[in-house]
Amino acid sequence: MPSSQPTALVTGITGQDGLYLAELLLAKGYAVHGVVRGQNNPRRGLVERLVPDVHLHTGDLTDMSSLLRALRAARPDEVYNLGAVSYVAYSWDNAALTTDVTAKGVLTMLEAVRLHCADHRGDDLGAVRFYQASSSEMFGASPESPQHERTLLWPRSPYGVSKVFGHHMTINYRESYGMHASSGILFNHESPRRGEEFVTRKVSRAVAAISLGLADELALGNLEAQRDWGFAGDYVEAMWLMLQQEEPDDYVIATGETHSIRDLVDVAFRHVGIDDWSGHVRHDPALIRPAEVDRLVGDASKAREVLGWKPRVGFEELVSMMVDADVAALRTGW
Repeated sequence: MPSSQPTALVTGITGQDGLYLAELLLAKGYAVHGVVRGQNNPRRGLVERLVPDVHLHTGDLTDMSSLLRALRAARPDEVYNLGAVSYVAYSWDNAALTTDVTAKGVLTMLEAVRLHCADHRGDDLGAVRFYQASSSEMFGASPESPQHERTLLWPRSPYGVSKVFGHHMTINYRESYGMHASSGILFNHESPRRGEEFVTRKVSRAVAAISLGLADELALGNLEAQRDWGFAGDYVEAMWLMLQQEEPDDYVIATGETHSIRDLVDVAFRHVGIDDWSGHVRHDPALIRPAEVDRLVGDASKAREVLGWKPRVGFEELVSMMVDADVAALRTGW
């Protein structure tokens, strides 16, 4: 790595991971550049407010020329490809768009980095270190549990299929061109910055509203689906650690604990003093996935041993943090 100030370029910087990663990198002394999709992106102001020192560039993972312009302007040492159509339920209704962005967008970004290195780094394809945001949704219906880096990939959604394509393409560029390209297979990670369409934030927001008398019920689909939930602020540290390794590789990032959506609801309601929440939760069959993933739980042994990484925030602390943030936001009318 260079001795001067390191520089990073982050796609998907408007999402929860992008924001936490930008804060982490700035705290470590990086010059941080972010790619923002669309001239009037509604979340651009959020980035400018939370991380005002980030240099923003307009770009799109489906547009090679815009990515090359961003790379030329930033001249990064590290690229974090977090951009994606990331809401799983949305991917069934918009499978083609999900594929264009979440699958083919990875190829476009990898190729842009390769071309940028050829033009500006003297063909040293290892000069720019690349991180790909892979996902536990790639495991889908795999019978092995817990899931690790060698577990069979069996995706059960267009989103999961798209992530598998991007994951294998990252490996292919690493093996074909010698790129320093690593993938983080991140299990579900949440925060108060999570979008309200995701079930964790949907629960925390509704529970906060019910506790304040602003709502009466919460509609949910499958309460028995089980996930391995961690804190996004912990997980972005793992992303950074991957790119500090001498050799690129793939790592599962997870807590190793699994909880059901029912557990999530129970902890959230209990945090606001409601022990019997049955009268507040309504089952909505429309929220059931066309192909459900019943249980995901990760084995992050490799990350612990090689990266020295482990999660700091536990499940109940995470849920409580999210509920408290939504209560505060609703009280102030934000």
